[in-house]
Amino acid sequence: MHPALNIAIKAARRAGTIINRASNDLAQLKVATKQPNDFVTEVDQAAEAAIIETLQEAYPSYGILAEESGHAEGKGNSEFVWIIDPLDGTTNFIHGLPQYAISIALAKGGSIEQAVVFDPNRNELFTATKGAGAFLNERRIRVSRRTKLQDSLIGTGFPYRVFDHVDSYLAIFKELTQKSAGLRRPGAASLDLAYVASGRYDGFWELGLAPWDMAAGSLLISEAGGLVSDLRGEANQLETGNIVAGTPKVFGQLLSLIQEHLPERIRG
Repeated sequence: MHPALNIAIKAARRAGTIINRASNDLAQLKVATKQPNDFVTEVDQAAEAAIIETLQEAYPSYGILAEESGHAEGKGNSEFVWIIDPLDGTTNFIHGLPQYAISIALAKGGSIEQAVVFDPNRNELFTATKGAGAFLNERRIRVSRRTKLQDSLIGTGFPYRVFDHVDSYLAIFKELTQKSAGLRRPGAASLDLAYVASGRYDGFWELGLAPWDMAAGSLLISEAGGLVSDLRGEANQLETGNIVAGTPKVFGQLLSLIQEHLPERIRG
């Protein structure tokens, strides 16, 4: 296992301990609103601090892009950058819904090299190293073998911050309910992407995500034999914030359906 991946796993497990402890006493939780429907808790902040401390202890020169703190001071021009979401699915966490995860990725020159998505509720650790495959609790994972959209279970996330394209989104949703085996919206994109990688979903799409929502999950999917892109079919999802993913055959069908409902200007 790559040394950087080992450190990322250590950081994710530290954060998971903090989150699990806090989940036992949600009544005491202090919650702030960053913007409508976008929350942060002291747990997000404590988990992020633990992650950053662990990563910087091992790799002090690496840059950091993290949801709650932004760029770490003085490290923004590093070739290596950690991309961190300390608690993806904060709204679920606040409500006691056990669907959230820690996401840590390492980028080199803009390319994701290492990925960890850790679900502390189920103790499921998804990992990937570029060129070395994807794993769930050290067992190799692959995307599903489904080839037809009509047989596929598709994950998504409803718009919750920006509602500019909600009508287009609902049109996609409406058509997919009729042309797939079902749609799911659990509320933590990093886990949704890990589920595509492990064959639990056959495809996924969402608009308006942040890099830390997608970085680790994107590598998991590509290393598990799947395809992932932005809405133009290009590998710019971290820049555009829009993502489509799936098995090699389902991906193209899902992307085509989505593109039919989105004007060119929206695709990013």
